[in-house]
Amino acid sequence: MPATSPRFRHYSESDLCPRTAGDTGNPPNGHAPRPPLPWDPMKLTWQRITAHTKYPFRIARAGSSVGGDGSTVERIIVSIAHGGTVGLGEAAPTPYYRQSLDSVEQTLAQAAPHLGDDPADVDAIIDRLLEHFDDQRATVAAIDMALHDWLGKSRQQPVWSILGLDPTQTPPTSMTIGLDSLELLERKVADAADFAILKIKVGTGRDVETLTALRSLAPHQRIRVDANCGWPPESIGERMREIARFGLELVEQPTSTGALEAVRAARAHARVPLVADEDSVRPADVPALAGVYDGVNIKLSKCGGLREALRMIDLAREHNLKIMLGCMVETSLGVAAAAQIASLADYVDLDGHLLLADDPFTGLGLRDGVVTPGDGPGLGVTPCPQP
Repeated sequence: MPATSPRFRHYSESDLCPRTAGDTGNPPNGHAPRPPLPWDPMKLTWQRITAHTKYPFRIARAGSSVGGDGSTVERIIVSIAHGGTVGLGEAAPTPYYRQSLDSVEQTLAQAAPHLGDDPADVDAIIDRLLEHFDDQRATVAAIDMALHDWLGKSRQQPVWSILGLDPTQTPPTSMTIGLDSLELLERKVADAADFAILKIKVGTGRDVETLTALRSLAPHQRIRVDANCGWPPESIGERMREIARFGLELVEQPTSTGALEAVRAARAHARVPLVADEDSVRPADVPALAGVYDGVNIKLSKCGGLREALRMIDLAREHNLKIMLGCMVETSLGVAAAAQIASLADYVDLDGHLLLADDPFTGLGLRDGVVTPGDGPGLGVTPCPQP
């Protein structure tokens, strides 16, 4: 069983050893950087970036975090500078949750007065932000990531080490295959040959056809399916009976959010575990899912970052729910934040950066299907060199 999630505490700045921003941690000109002073303000800045998927990425419902035709990924990189150290985070806004690039930037512009002057006081900062911006948790998540990155760089430790976790206990990730033609499915499965677990997007009238083709192409790989709210509530049981023969590991979010009684009824006869995704956004959602689902998919961009994800993990364990740790289609920066706590999960789906053709960050490892955080300080990733 994954380890118990760590409890957060305030990290006093007297414990920290900051370094200058943008270097490797070596003091410039042989002089140690001065420690941050109590009156030093945090500087919050951000910029938009654009990346592209290897294949168009489509799901059953509207409001995906990947825009346009499924080929363009627009994100906002957040920077928090304090005492000569810079922490980075990534906002992955999702229209389904009423978020956009514009709403992220508007929230960031209003967030600065709520940060205070101590980036080590993560709990208090996140509490203040959620009090004012509860509906913009992708933005809060980006700030949370930047705070953790800053904290790790200041202490010259990876975040997973600060939290007392062991990344060697991380389960392997699944590799996601979006909705597409059967012709393109063959190419995607070939590309994912090194992954023991595949996750296929379903939720259309062609689910059986898609899974038949997938199972013929991948007879030995474990298969998870994600309906992304695509099945009508009254048809969950029928759909699950139709696909049971494919030997599935789990089914994610079979129907629209809030249809808990329909899910409960279907689960009573299901032979496959059901995992909530869109029904599982924030910590307050978790208790009501016990006895309805078998597990919850926790994503930092949904819940508000590492602090909130750890709270959800604790609540899920208390309610005997399995834990999937997932992500949006994100760069290595956003995925690296989740990778810090992936050893606490039962299922891992941290492949967002692997779906990109031009990931602008580097530092995450991948070995035997396991996404591993780097040993560098903070989140352990750095921007790729510009050509």
